[in-house]
Amino acid sequence: MAVPKKKTSKAKRNQRRAVWKRRAALEAEKALSLGKSVLTGRSTGFVYPTDEDEDDEE
Repeated sequence: MAVPKKKTSKAKRNQRRAVWKRRAALEAEKALSLGKSVLTGRSTGFVYPTDEDEDDEE
């Protein structure tokens, strides 16, 4: 017979949310850093197409 699950405490819920938000904040910081380095042209670990490559093909 089915039995209802126990209620999750507020502390456990808040802890999970804090972990999720911390991970999201770190990923957002990495993405912003990568975007800034691409815009400055000093990025070495990220390959992306540029307009100059299109001119060479024609």
